[in-house]
Amino acid sequence: MRKPEFTKEKIIKASSSLFNTKGYKTTSLSDITAATGYTKGAIYSHFENKDNLEIEAFESMIKSVLITLKLKIKTAKNAKEKLFTFLSHFENYTNNQDVIGGCPLLNLAIEVDDTNFEIKKRAQNALCIFKESIITILKNGKKFGEIKTTVNEELVASILIASLEGGIMMSKLTHTDQDIKNVMLHLKSWIEKDILQ
Repeated sequence: MRKPEFTKEKIIKASSSLFNTKGYKTTSLSDITAATGYTKGAIYSHFENKDNLEIEAFESMIKSVLITLKLKIKTAKNAKEKLFTFLSHFENYTNNQDVIGGCPLLNLAIEVDDTNFEIKKRAQNALCIFKESIITILKNGKKFGEIKTTVNEELVASILIASLEGGIMMSKLTHTDQDIKNVMLHLKSWIEKDILQ
C-alpha cells in the first residue's frame, strides 16, 4: 500500500471508531487529528470536507460488516442456519470488538437528519442491503422447501431488522445483554414456529 493510501486508510479507521462511539456531529476535526496524529491539512488533502470523511468512514464500516456477514451466511447449510447466522451477527454488536460502538447503521440512523442527504442515502442503502439479504434467504428457502410458502419476505425482513436494532439499542442503553438476548429468543421461536417449513 502506497503512503497516501495508507494515510487515508488510517484516517478512515480512526474516524470510524470515533464516529461510531462518540457520534458523527459530536466528533470534531480536532478529535480526528488527535487520534491519527495528522494535521487538519493532511486530513483535508485526502477528504473534501468532514461530510465526505463521514460518508467514507460509514461506507468502510458497512463494507466490513457486510463482508463478514456474507461469509458467515455462505457457510450456513440451510435457510434456518442462514437466518440464525444473521440474528447472531446482530446480537454480537453489543460485545463485538471489530466494530467498536455497536451497529454502525443504528448509530447513524439515530443521528442522521435531512441536513446531510448524502450520508442519509448511504444509511438507507445499507438498510436495503440487509433487508435484501433476508429476503433472498427466505426466497431461496421457499425454493428448497425450507420456508413456508405463505411467508411474506418483506414483512419478515422488516420485523427481524427492527427487532434486532431495537434490542441492540436497549442493551446499549442499559449496559446489559438481556434485551438483545430476549429479542433473540423471541425471534428464533417465531422463525421455528411460523417461518420454517
